[in-house]
Amino acid sequence: MSRWIPGVDAARSYRRAWLRSDVVAGLVLAAILVPQGMAYAELAGLPAVTGLYTTIACLVGYAVFGPSRVLVLGPDSSVSPLILAAITPLIVVSDPESAIVLAGMLAILVGLIEIGLGIGKLGFVADLLSSEVQVGYMNGLAITIMVGQLPKLCGFSTDADSFFDELRAFADHIDETVGAALAVGLGVLAILFVLPRFTRRVPAVLVAVVGATAISALLALSDEGVATVGTLPKGIPSPSFPFTSIDDVGPLVIAAIGIVLVSLTDTIATASSFAARRGEELQPNQEMIGVGAANVAAGFFQGFAVSTSGSRTAVAEQSGAKSQAAGLVGAGLVAVLLLFLNSLLSDLPQSALAAVVIAAAVSLMNIGALRRYASIRISSLLLSLVATLGVVLLGVLEGIVVAIFLAVLLFFRRSWWPHGAVLGEARDGEGWHSVDLHDDARERPGIVVYRWEAPLFFANAGAFRQQIRRLVAARHPVWVVVECEAITDIDVTAAEMLEQLDLELNASGVHMAFVEMRTRLQDLVRRHGLFETLDREHFYPTIGAALADIGDVAPEP
Repeated sequence: MSRWIPGVDAARSYRRAWLRSDVVAGLVLAAILVPQGMAYAELAGLPAVTGLYTTIACLVGYAVFGPSRVLVLGPDSSVSPLILAAITPLIVVSDPESAIVLAGMLAILVGLIEIGLGIGKLGFVADLLSSEVQVGYMNGLAITIMVGQLPKLCGFSTDADSFFDELRAFADHIDETVGAALAVGLGVLAILFVLPRFTRRVPAVLVAVVGATAISALLALSDEGVATVGTLPKGIPSPSFPFTSIDDVGPLVIAAIGIVLVSLTDTIATASSFAARRGEELQPNQEMIGVGAANVAAGFFQGFAVSTSGSRTAVAEQSGAKSQAAGLVGAGLVAVLLLFLNSLLSDLPQSALAAVVIAAAVSLMNIGALRRYASIRISSLLLSLVATLGVVLLGVLEGIVVAIFLAVLLFFRRSWWPHGAVLGEARDGEGWHSVDLHDDARERPGIVVYRWEAPLFFANAGAFRQQIRRLVAARHPVWVVVECEAITDIDVTAAEMLEQLDLELNASGVHMAFVEMRTRLQDLVRRHGLFETLDREHFYPTIGAALADIGDVAPEP
Protein backbone atom coordinates (compact mmCIF):
# COMPACT_ATOMS: atom_id res chain seq x y z
CA MET A 1 0.00 0.00 0.00
CA SER A 2 2.83 2.41 0.81
CA ARG A 3 4.18 1.88 -2.72
CA TRP A 4 1.01 3.15 -4.38
CA ILE A 5 -0.06 5.50 -1.57
CA PRO A 6 3.10 7.25 -0.31
CA GLY A 7 1.03 9.18 2.23
CA VAL A 8 0.66 5.99 4.26
CA ASP A 9 4.40 5.57 4.56
CA ALA A 10 4.85 9.30 5.24
CA ALA A 11 2.35 9.15 8.12
CA ARG A 12 3.99 6.03 9.51
CA SER A 13 7.45 7.60 9.49
CA TYR A 14 6.41 11.09 10.63
CA ARG A 15 8.50 12.54 13.46
CA ARG A 16 6.94 14.55 16.24
CA ALA A 17 9.85 17.00 16.11
CA TRP A 18 8.70 18.08 12.64
CA LEU A 19 5.28 19.26 13.80
CA ARG A 20 6.24 22.79 14.86
CA SER A 21 8.12 23.45 11.61
CA ASP A 22 5.26 22.09 9.51
CA VAL A 23 2.67 24.22 11.34
CA VAL A 24 4.73 27.39 10.87
CA ALA A 25 5.29 26.58 7.20
CA GLY A 26 1.58 25.85 6.78
CA LEU A 27 0.66 29.25 8.25
CA VAL A 28 2.99 31.07 5.89
CA LEU A 29 1.80 28.94 2.96
CA ALA A 30 -1.86 29.70 3.64
CA ALA A 31 -1.15 33.41 3.39
CA ILE A 32 -0.05 32.86 -0.20
CA LEU A 33 -2.51 30.14 -1.17
CA VAL A 34 -5.62 32.26 -0.55
CA PRO A 35 -4.93 35.30 -2.76
CA GLN A 36 -3.21 33.30 -5.49
CA GLY A 37 -5.96 30.68 -5.53
CA MET A 38 -8.62 33.36 -5.93
CA ALA A 39 -6.64 35.25 -8.57
CA TYR A 40 -5.93 32.19 -10.71
CA ALA A 41 -9.57 31.08 -10.46
CA GLU A 42 -10.66 34.35 -12.04
CA LEU A 43 -7.89 33.96 -14.62
CA ALA A 44 -9.57 30.65 -15.53
CA GLY A 45 -12.93 32.42 -15.91
CA LEU A 46 -14.33 30.95 -12.68
CA PRO A 47 -15.64 32.43 -9.41
CA ALA A 48 -12.80 33.32 -7.04
CA VAL A 49 -14.01 30.91 -4.36
CA THR A 50 -13.42 27.91 -6.63
CA GLY A 51 -9.70 28.63 -6.33
CA LEU A 52 -9.98 27.98 -2.59
CA TYR A 53 -11.95 24.76 -3.11
CA THR A 54 -9.27 23.68 -5.57
CA THR A 55 -6.47 24.51 -3.15
CA ILE A 56 -7.93 22.41 -0.34
CA ALA A 57 -8.72 19.38 -2.49
CA CYS A 58 -5.45 19.25 -4.41
CA LEU A 59 -3.26 19.65 -1.32
CA VAL A 60 -5.04 16.76 0.39
CA GLY A 61 -4.95 14.62 -2.76
CA TYR A 62 -1.23 15.13 -3.27
CA ALA A 63 -0.42 14.59 0.41
CA VAL A 64 -1.94 11.09 0.10
CA PHE A 65 -0.58 10.06 -3.31
CA GLY A 66 2.41 12.35 -3.94
CA PRO A 67 5.98 11.17 -3.20
CA SER A 68 7.65 14.53 -2.51
CA ARG A 69 7.86 15.80 1.06
CA VAL A 70 7.73 19.50 0.17
CA LEU A 71 6.20 19.90 -3.31
CA VAL A 72 3.20 22.27 -3.22
CA LEU A 73 0.40 22.04 -5.77
CA GLY A 74 -2.36 24.49 -6.51
CA PRO A 75 -4.00 26.75 -9.08
CA ASP A 76 -1.33 27.86 -11.52
CA SER A 77 -0.86 30.87 -13.80
CA SER A 78 0.31 28.67 -16.69
CA VAL A 79 -2.67 26.29 -16.50
CA SER A 80 -5.54 28.70 -15.79
CA PRO A 81 -5.47 30.33 -19.28
CA LEU A 82 -5.68 26.86 -20.82
CA ILE A 83 -8.75 26.13 -18.70
CA LEU A 84 -10.39 29.40 -19.80
CA ALA A 85 -9.63 28.66 -23.46
CA ALA A 86 -11.04 25.14 -23.13
CA ILE A 87 -14.33 25.85 -21.37
CA THR A 88 -15.30 29.20 -22.94
CA PRO A 89 -16.43 27.73 -26.33
CA LEU A 90 -18.52 25.10 -24.51
CA ILE A 91 -20.54 27.49 -22.34
CA VAL A 92 -23.92 28.00 -24.01
CA VAL A 93 -25.03 30.85 -21.73
CA SER A 94 -23.06 33.01 -19.33
CA ASP A 95 -23.61 30.74 -16.35
CA PRO A 96 -20.94 30.34 -13.64
CA GLU A 97 -22.34 26.94 -12.67
CA SER A 98 -21.80 25.56 -16.19
CA ALA A 99 -18.26 26.89 -16.17
CA ILE A 100 -17.57 25.23 -12.81
CA VAL A 101 -18.89 21.87 -14.02
CA LEU A 102 -16.89 22.03 -17.25
CA ALA A 103 -13.73 22.96 -15.34
CA GLY A 104 -14.36 20.05 -12.97
CA MET A 105 -14.76 17.64 -15.90
CA LEU A 106 -11.53 18.95 -17.36
CA ALA A 107 -9.67 18.51 -14.06
CA ILE A 108 -10.80 14.89 -13.77
CA LEU A 109 -9.77 14.16 -17.36
CA VAL A 110 -6.35 15.73 -16.72
CA GLY A 111 -6.01 13.66 -13.56
CA LEU A 112 -6.97 10.39 -15.22
CA ILE A 113 -4.48 10.97 -18.06
CA GLU A 114 -1.71 11.73 -15.57
CA ILE A 115 -2.52 8.70 -13.43
CA GLY A 116 -2.56 6.51 -16.54
CA LEU A 117 0.84 7.85 -17.61
CA GLY A 118 2.23 7.22 -14.15
CA ILE A 119 0.93 3.66 -13.94
CA GLY A 120 2.24 3.01 -17.45
CA LYS A 121 5.66 4.40 -16.41
CA LEU A 122 5.52 6.95 -19.19
CA GLY A 123 7.29 9.76 -17.36
CA PHE A 124 9.27 10.57 -20.48
CA VAL A 125 6.27 12.39 -22.01
CA ALA A 126 7.26 15.34 -19.85
CA ASP A 127 10.26 15.73 -22.16
CA LEU A 128 8.15 16.33 -25.29
CA LEU A 129 8.50 20.08 -24.91
CA SER A 130 12.10 21.15 -25.49
CA SER A 131 13.56 23.99 -23.42
CA GLU A 132 13.40 26.42 -26.34
CA VAL A 133 9.76 25.65 -27.04
CA GLN A 134 8.83 25.70 -23.36
CA VAL A 135 10.47 29.10 -22.85
CA GLY A 136 8.76 30.46 -25.96
CA TYR A 137 5.38 29.11 -24.91
CA MET A 138 5.71 30.56 -21.41
CA ASN A 139 6.79 33.95 -22.77
CA GLY A 140 3.78 34.03 -25.07
CA LEU A 141 1.52 32.94 -22.23
CA ALA A 142 2.87 35.71 -19.99
CA ILE A 143 2.20 38.34 -22.66
CA THR A 144 -1.39 37.18 -23.23
CA ILE A 145 -2.06 37.01 -19.47
CA MET A 146 -0.80 40.54 -18.88
CA VAL A 147 -2.80 42.01 -21.75
CA GLY A 148 -5.92 40.16 -20.61
CA GLN A 149 -5.60 41.54 -17.06
CA LEU A 150 -5.03 45.18 -18.03
CA PRO A 151 -8.76 46.10 -18.11
CA LYS A 152 -9.32 44.50 -14.71
CA LEU A 153 -6.29 46.33 -13.32
CA CYS A 154 -7.88 49.60 -14.46
CA GLY A 155 -11.25 48.76 -12.93
CA PHE A 156 -13.35 47.88 -15.98
CA SER A 157 -14.06 44.80 -18.08
CA THR A 158 -14.23 43.90 -21.78
CA ASP A 159 -15.76 41.06 -23.80
CA ALA A 160 -12.73 40.46 -26.03
CA ASP A 161 -11.41 36.91 -26.33
CA SER A 162 -8.20 37.20 -28.38
CA PHE A 163 -4.91 39.05 -27.98
CA PHE A 164 -5.46 41.81 -30.52
CA ASP A 165 -9.14 42.12 -29.61
CA GLU A 166 -8.08 42.57 -25.99
CA LEU A 167 -5.64 45.31 -26.95
CA ARG A 168 -8.23 47.05 -29.11
CA ALA A 169 -10.95 46.79 -26.45
CA PHE A 170 -8.58 48.07 -23.77
CA ALA A 171 -7.70 51.09 -25.89
CA ASP A 172 -11.38 51.76 -26.69
CA HIS A 173 -12.45 51.66 -23.02
CA ILE A 174 -9.42 53.29 -21.43
CA ASP A 175 -11.55 56.32 -20.58
CA GLU A 176 -13.60 54.08 -18.25
CA THR A 177 -10.63 53.60 -15.94
CA VAL A 178 -11.48 53.83 -12.24
CA GLY A 179 -8.65 55.82 -10.71
CA ALA A 180 -8.90 54.26 -7.26
CA ALA A 181 -8.87 50.73 -8.68
CA LEU A 182 -5.82 51.49 -10.80
CA ALA A 183 -4.02 53.07 -7.84
CA VAL A 184 -4.63 49.99 -5.71
CA GLY A 185 -3.50 47.67 -8.51
CA LEU A 186 -0.31 49.62 -9.13
CA GLY A 187 0.39 49.74 -5.41
CA VAL A 188 0.04 45.96 -5.16
CA LEU A 189 2.36 45.54 -8.15
CA ALA A 190 4.93 47.82 -6.53
CA ILE A 191 4.90 45.75 -3.34
CA LEU A 192 5.13 42.46 -5.25
CA PHE A 193 8.14 43.62 -7.25
CA VAL A 194 9.98 45.76 -4.68
CA LEU A 195 9.53 44.01 -1.32
CA PRO A 196 11.28 40.73 -2.35
CA ARG A 197 14.41 42.79 -3.15
CA PHE A 198 14.70 43.66 0.55
CA THR A 199 13.33 40.57 2.31
CA ARG A 200 11.75 37.23 1.54
CA ARG A 201 10.92 36.39 5.12
CA VAL A 202 7.58 38.15 4.81
CA PRO A 203 5.58 37.03 1.73
CA ALA A 204 5.08 40.04 -0.52
CA VAL A 205 1.70 38.78 -1.72
CA LEU A 206 0.46 38.65 1.91
CA VAL A 207 1.53 42.24 2.59
CA ALA A 208 0.03 43.43 -0.69
CA VAL A 209 -3.34 41.71 -0.29
CA VAL A 210 -3.76 42.63 3.39
CA GLY A 211 -2.81 46.21 2.64
CA ALA A 212 -5.16 46.49 -0.34
CA THR A 213 -8.04 44.99 1.64
CA ALA A 214 -7.47 47.29 4.60
CA ILE A 215 -7.26 50.43 2.44
CA SER A 216 -10.37 49.40 0.50
CA ALA A 217 -12.32 48.89 3.73
CA LEU A 218 -11.10 52.09 5.41
CA LEU A 219 -11.80 54.28 2.37
CA ALA A 220 -14.98 52.44 1.34
CA LEU A 221 -13.63 52.09 -2.18
CA SER A 222 -16.57 49.93 -3.23
CA ASP A 223 -18.72 53.07 -2.96
CA GLU A 224 -16.31 54.76 -5.38
CA GLY A 225 -16.96 52.18 -8.08
CA VAL A 226 -14.09 49.82 -7.23
CA ALA A 227 -15.15 46.20 -7.80
CA THR A 228 -14.31 43.92 -4.86
CA VAL A 229 -14.33 40.17 -4.24
CA GLY A 230 -17.35 40.34 -1.97
CA THR A 231 -18.39 37.83 0.66
CA LEU A 232 -17.39 34.27 -0.24
CA PRO A 233 -19.94 31.43 -0.08
CA LYS A 234 -19.82 29.87 3.36
CA GLY A 235 -18.68 26.28 3.78
CA ILE A 236 -17.00 23.63 1.67
CA PRO A 237 -18.84 21.88 -1.20
CA SER A 238 -19.68 18.22 -0.86
CA PRO A 239 -18.07 15.92 -3.41
CA SER A 240 -19.98 15.47 -6.66
CA PHE A 241 -19.21 14.13 -10.14
CA PRO A 242 -19.13 17.02 -12.65
CA PHE A 243 -20.74 16.20 -15.98
CA THR A 244 -22.54 18.23 -18.62
CA SER A 245 -22.77 16.39 -21.94
CA ILE A 246 -20.97 13.60 -23.77
CA ASP A 247 -20.41 16.10 -26.60
CA ASP A 248 -18.15 18.14 -24.31
CA VAL A 249 -15.83 15.24 -23.55
CA GLY A 250 -13.96 15.29 -26.89
CA PRO A 251 -12.94 18.98 -26.80
CA LEU A 252 -12.05 18.69 -23.12
CA VAL A 253 -9.83 15.65 -23.74
CA ILE A 254 -7.85 17.61 -26.33
CA ALA A 255 -7.44 20.48 -23.88
CA ALA A 256 -6.54 18.02 -21.11
CA ILE A 257 -3.64 16.65 -23.17
CA GLY A 258 -2.23 20.15 -23.55
CA ILE A 259 -2.60 20.84 -19.83
CA VAL A 260 -0.92 17.53 -19.00
CA LEU A 261 2.12 18.39 -21.10
CA VAL A 262 2.47 21.86 -19.57
CA SER A 263 1.79 20.66 -16.04
CA LEU A 264 4.04 17.61 -16.09
CA THR A 265 6.94 19.43 -17.72
CA ASP A 266 6.80 21.99 -14.91
CA THR A 267 6.18 19.36 -12.24
CA ILE A 268 9.09 17.10 -13.19
CA ALA A 269 11.45 20.06 -13.51
CA THR A 270 10.42 21.50 -10.13
CA ALA A 271 10.34 18.13 -8.37
CA SER A 272 13.77 17.14 -9.67
CA SER A 273 15.38 20.43 -8.61
CA PHE A 274 13.98 20.27 -5.08
CA ALA A 275 14.75 16.56 -4.77
CA ALA A 276 18.37 17.24 -5.74
CA ARG A 277 18.64 20.06 -3.21
CA ARG A 278 17.27 17.84 -0.44
CA GLY A 279 19.25 14.75 -1.40
CA GLU A 280 16.08 12.80 -2.26
CA GLU A 281 15.41 10.54 -5.22
CA LEU A 282 13.01 11.74 -7.90
CA GLN A 283 10.11 9.40 -8.64
CA PRO A 284 8.67 10.79 -11.91
CA ASN A 285 6.01 8.13 -12.41
CA GLN A 286 4.70 8.44 -8.85
CA GLU A 287 4.81 12.23 -9.25
CA MET A 288 2.41 11.88 -12.17
CA ILE A 289 0.11 9.70 -10.09
CA GLY A 290 0.26 12.22 -7.23
CA VAL A 291 -0.49 15.20 -9.46
CA GLY A 292 -3.22 13.19 -11.19
CA ALA A 293 -4.85 12.33 -7.86
CA ALA A 294 -4.73 16.02 -6.89
CA ASN A 295 -6.51 16.97 -10.11
CA VAL A 296 -9.19 14.31 -9.67
CA ALA A 297 -9.79 15.47 -6.11
CA ALA A 298 -10.09 19.08 -7.28
CA GLY A 299 -12.58 18.07 -9.97
CA PHE A 300 -14.86 16.38 -7.46
CA PHE A 301 -14.95 19.47 -5.19
CA GLN A 302 -15.93 22.19 -7.71
CA GLY A 303 -12.29 22.86 -8.49
CA PHE A 304 -10.18 22.99 -11.63
CA ALA A 305 -6.90 21.62 -12.98
CA VAL A 306 -3.75 22.35 -10.99
CA SER A 307 -0.01 22.11 -11.34
CA THR A 308 3.12 22.35 -9.22
CA SER A 309 4.16 25.79 -8.05
CA GLY A 310 7.89 26.39 -7.79
CA SER A 311 7.40 29.66 -5.91
CA ARG A 312 5.01 28.21 -3.32
CA THR A 313 7.22 25.14 -2.92
CA ALA A 314 10.21 27.44 -2.30
CA VAL A 315 8.21 29.36 0.32
CA ALA A 316 7.26 26.12 2.09
CA GLU A 317 10.86 24.91 2.10
CA GLN A 318 12.26 28.25 3.28
CA SER A 319 9.65 28.33 6.04
CA GLY A 320 10.96 25.02 7.37
CA ALA A 321 8.46 22.51 5.94
CA LYS A 322 9.51 18.94 6.73
CA SER A 323 6.64 17.03 5.12
CA GLN A 324 3.30 17.30 3.34
CA ALA A 325 1.80 18.09 6.75
CA ALA A 326 2.67 21.73 5.97
CA GLY A 327 0.38 21.56 2.94
CA LEU A 328 -2.35 19.96 5.02
CA VAL A 329 -2.06 22.74 7.60
CA GLY A 330 -2.37 25.28 4.77
CA ALA A 331 -5.42 23.47 3.40
CA GLY A 332 -6.95 23.39 6.89
CA LEU A 333 -6.53 27.14 7.31
CA VAL A 334 -8.16 27.79 3.93
CA ALA A 335 -11.07 25.59 5.07
CA VAL A 336 -11.35 27.60 8.31
CA LEU A 337 -11.54 30.78 6.22
CA LEU A 338 -14.44 29.37 4.21
CA LEU A 339 -16.27 27.98 7.22
CA PHE A 340 -15.96 30.84 9.70
CA LEU A 341 -14.30 33.89 8.09
CA ASN A 342 -15.89 34.00 4.66
CA SER A 343 -16.32 37.80 4.74
CA LEU A 344 -12.69 38.48 5.74
CA LEU A 345 -11.64 39.36 2.19
CA SER A 346 -14.91 40.87 1.01
CA ASP A 347 -13.28 44.31 0.55
CA LEU A 348 -10.35 42.98 -1.51
CA PRO A 349 -10.37 44.93 -4.81
CA GLN A 350 -10.48 42.94 -8.02
CA SER A 351 -7.67 45.12 -9.35
CA ALA A 352 -5.46 43.74 -6.58
CA LEU A 353 -6.10 40.21 -7.81
CA ALA A 354 -5.30 41.38 -11.35
CA ALA A 355 -1.99 42.70 -10.04
CA VAL A 356 -1.23 39.33 -8.43
CA VAL A 357 -1.87 37.61 -11.77
CA ILE A 358 0.26 40.12 -13.69
CA ALA A 359 3.15 39.64 -11.26
CA ALA A 360 2.87 35.87 -11.72
CA ALA A 361 2.85 36.35 -15.50
CA VAL A 362 6.06 38.38 -15.31
CA SER A 363 7.67 35.53 -13.37
CA LEU A 364 6.81 33.18 -16.25
CA MET A 365 8.90 35.19 -18.69
CA ASN A 366 12.51 34.24 -19.33
CA ILE A 367 14.24 36.89 -21.42
CA GLY A 368 17.64 35.73 -20.20
CA ALA A 369 17.11 32.40 -21.91
CA LEU A 370 16.49 34.17 -25.22
CA ARG A 371 19.76 36.05 -24.89
CA ARG A 372 21.52 32.77 -24.17
CA TYR A 373 19.94 31.10 -27.22
CA ALA A 374 21.05 34.03 -29.38
CA SER A 375 24.66 33.57 -28.27
CA ILE A 376 24.62 29.78 -28.66
CA ARG A 377 22.36 28.86 -31.58
CA ILE A 378 20.20 31.23 -33.63
CA SER A 379 17.87 28.39 -34.66
CA SER A 380 16.99 27.86 -30.97
CA LEU A 381 16.16 31.56 -30.60
CA LEU A 382 13.95 31.51 -33.71
CA LEU A 383 12.19 28.35 -32.51
CA SER A 384 11.44 29.96 -29.15
CA LEU A 385 10.15 33.16 -30.77
CA VAL A 386 7.89 31.18 -33.14
CA ALA A 387 6.41 29.37 -30.14
CA THR A 388 5.76 32.75 -28.50
CA LEU A 389 4.07 34.09 -31.63
CA GLY A 390 1.97 30.93 -31.85
CA VAL A 391 0.49 31.61 -28.42
CA VAL A 392 0.02 35.35 -29.00
CA LEU A 393 -1.43 35.17 -32.52
CA LEU A 394 -3.38 31.91 -32.46
CA GLY A 395 -4.45 31.58 -28.85
CA VAL A 396 -3.37 29.61 -25.81
CA LEU A 397 -4.62 26.14 -26.77
CA GLU A 398 -3.61 26.56 -30.40
CA GLY A 399 -0.28 27.92 -29.22
CA ILE A 400 0.54 24.79 -27.26
CA VAL A 401 -0.31 22.68 -30.32
CA VAL A 402 2.17 24.79 -32.28
CA ALA A 403 4.71 24.36 -29.48
CA ILE A 404 4.36 20.57 -29.48
CA PHE A 405 4.56 20.45 -33.28
CA LEU A 406 7.73 22.55 -33.21
CA ALA A 407 9.29 20.32 -30.55
CA VAL A 408 8.62 17.18 -32.59
CA LEU A 409 9.75 18.90 -35.81
CA LEU A 410 12.99 19.97 -34.13
CA PHE A 411 13.65 16.41 -33.02
CA PHE A 412 13.07 14.97 -36.49
CA ARG A 413 14.99 17.78 -38.17
CA ARG A 414 18.09 17.00 -36.12
CA SER A 415 17.70 13.31 -36.91
CA TRP A 416 16.95 13.83 -40.60
CA TRP A 417 19.94 16.11 -41.18
CA PRO A 418 22.43 15.25 -38.45
CA HIS A 419 25.89 16.69 -38.22
CA GLY A 420 28.73 14.79 -39.86
CA ALA A 421 32.43 15.57 -40.07
CA VAL A 422 35.57 14.48 -41.86
CA LEU A 423 38.19 13.68 -39.22
CA GLY A 424 41.92 14.24 -39.23
CA GLU A 425 44.64 13.23 -36.78
CA ALA A 426 46.00 15.94 -34.49
CA ARG A 427 49.65 16.78 -35.09
CA ASP A 428 50.54 15.79 -31.54
CA GLY A 429 48.84 12.44 -32.11
CA GLU A 430 46.23 13.16 -29.44
CA GLY A 431 43.00 12.04 -31.06
CA TRP A 432 41.02 12.68 -34.24
CA HIS A 433 39.15 15.93 -34.82
CA SER A 434 37.04 17.64 -37.46
CA VAL A 435 39.24 19.05 -40.21
CA ASP A 436 36.81 21.96 -40.58
CA LEU A 437 37.28 23.02 -36.97
CA HIS A 438 40.93 22.15 -36.37
CA ASP A 439 43.55 23.47 -38.78
CA ASP A 440 46.20 21.07 -37.44
CA ALA A 441 44.07 17.95 -38.10
CA ARG A 442 45.77 15.94 -40.89
CA GLU A 443 44.04 13.48 -43.21
CA ARG A 444 45.76 10.29 -44.35
CA PRO A 445 46.36 10.04 -48.13
CA GLY A 446 43.77 7.87 -49.85
CA ILE A 447 41.68 7.51 -46.68
CA VAL A 448 38.62 9.47 -45.57
CA VAL A 449 37.63 9.10 -41.91
CA TYR A 450 34.02 10.22 -41.56
CA ARG A 451 32.00 10.59 -38.36
CA TRP A 452 28.19 10.26 -38.49
CA GLU A 453 26.50 11.71 -35.40
CA ALA A 454 23.03 10.12 -35.31
CA PRO A 455 21.23 6.79 -35.53
CA LEU A 456 21.01 5.46 -39.08
CA PHE A 457 17.35 5.03 -39.98
CA PHE A 458 14.96 5.39 -42.88
CA ALA A 459 14.69 9.18 -42.71
CA ASN A 460 18.40 9.95 -42.88
CA ALA A 461 19.76 6.92 -44.77
CA GLY A 462 19.62 8.89 -48.04
CA ALA A 463 21.50 11.81 -46.47
CA PHE A 464 24.24 9.44 -45.26
CA ARG A 465 24.61 7.91 -48.73
CA GLN A 466 24.71 11.37 -50.31
CA GLN A 467 27.44 12.54 -47.92
CA ILE A 468 29.63 9.50 -48.63
CA ARG A 469 29.17 9.89 -52.39
CA ARG A 470 30.19 13.57 -52.20
CA LEU A 471 33.29 12.76 -50.17
CA VAL A 472 34.33 10.04 -52.61
CA ALA A 473 33.78 12.34 -55.58
CA ALA A 474 35.75 15.19 -53.99
CA ARG A 475 38.65 13.30 -52.36
CA HIS A 476 38.98 10.12 -54.48
CA PRO A 477 39.87 7.84 -51.56
CA VAL A 478 40.58 4.13 -51.64
CA TRP A 479 39.11 3.65 -48.17
CA VAL A 480 36.18 5.30 -46.40
CA VAL A 481 36.39 4.69 -42.65
CA VAL A 482 33.09 5.37 -40.88
CA GLU A 483 33.45 6.34 -37.22
CA CYS A 484 30.35 4.86 -35.55
CA GLU A 485 30.61 5.93 -31.90
CA ALA A 486 27.52 8.18 -32.17
CA ILE A 487 25.45 5.68 -34.18
CA THR A 488 22.99 4.09 -31.77
CA ASP A 489 20.76 2.17 -34.17
CA ILE A 490 20.54 0.84 -37.73
CA ASP A 491 17.08 0.04 -39.06
CA VAL A 492 16.12 -2.13 -42.04
CA THR A 493 16.12 0.74 -44.56
CA ALA A 494 19.55 1.92 -43.41
CA ALA A 495 20.90 -1.64 -43.59
CA GLU A 496 19.73 -2.00 -47.18
CA MET A 497 21.31 1.38 -47.98
CA LEU A 498 24.67 0.28 -46.52
CA GLU A 499 24.60 -2.90 -48.58
CA GLN A 500 23.85 -1.06 -51.84
CA LEU A 501 26.37 1.70 -51.05
CA ASP A 502 29.14 -0.80 -50.36
CA LEU A 503 28.50 -2.62 -53.66
CA GLU A 504 28.44 0.70 -55.50
CA LEU A 505 31.73 1.85 -53.93
CA ASN A 506 33.42 -1.50 -54.48
CA ALA A 507 32.58 -1.27 -58.18
CA SER A 508 34.56 2.01 -58.20
CA GLY A 509 37.50 0.53 -56.33
CA VAL A 510 36.57 2.11 -52.98
CA HIS A 511 36.21 0.08 -49.77
CA MET A 512 34.39 0.77 -46.51
CA ALA A 513 35.52 0.08 -42.95
CA PHE A 514 33.72 0.70 -39.69
CA VAL A 515 35.27 1.67 -36.36
CA GLU A 516 34.01 2.01 -32.77
CA MET A 517 30.72 0.28 -33.60
CA ARG A 518 29.05 -1.06 -30.49
CA THR A 519 28.82 -4.82 -30.06
CA ARG A 520 25.04 -4.63 -30.01
CA LEU A 521 25.04 -2.87 -33.39
CA GLN A 522 27.50 -5.36 -34.85
CA ASP A 523 25.10 -8.10 -33.82
CA LEU A 524 22.32 -6.13 -35.49
CA VAL A 525 24.43 -5.87 -38.66
CA ARG A 526 24.88 -9.64 -38.56
CA ARG A 527 21.13 -10.20 -38.20
CA HIS A 528 20.50 -7.83 -41.12
CA GLY A 529 22.74 -10.16 -43.14
CA LEU A 530 25.20 -7.40 -44.00
CA PHE A 531 28.28 -9.50 -43.35
CA GLU A 532 27.60 -11.13 -46.70
CA THR A 533 28.45 -7.77 -48.31
CA LEU A 534 30.39 -5.80 -45.70
CA ASP A 535 33.65 -7.58 -44.89
CA ARG A 536 33.54 -8.83 -41.29
CA GLU A 537 37.29 -8.21 -41.09
CA HIS A 538 36.81 -4.49 -41.69
CA PHE A 539 35.14 -3.74 -38.36
CA TYR A 540 37.70 -2.29 -35.93
CA PRO A 541 37.64 -1.13 -32.30
CA THR A 542 39.49 2.15 -32.99
CA ILE A 543 40.55 4.37 -35.87
CA GLY A 544 44.19 3.55 -35.10
CA ALA A 545 43.53 -0.16 -35.36
CA ALA A 546 41.80 0.33 -38.72
CA LEU A 547 44.62 2.41 -40.17
CA ALA A 548 47.26 0.00 -38.91
CA ASP A 549 45.50 -2.83 -40.75
CA ILE A 550 44.70 -0.86 -43.89
CA GLY A 551 48.22 0.57 -44.09
CA ASP A 552 49.42 3.48 -46.13
CA VAL A 553 47.32 3.84 -49.24
CA ALA A 554 48.31 6.08 -52.10
CA PRO A 555 45.46 8.24 -53.41
CA GLU A 556 44.06 7.46 -56.79
CA PRO A 557 44.84 10.02 -59.49
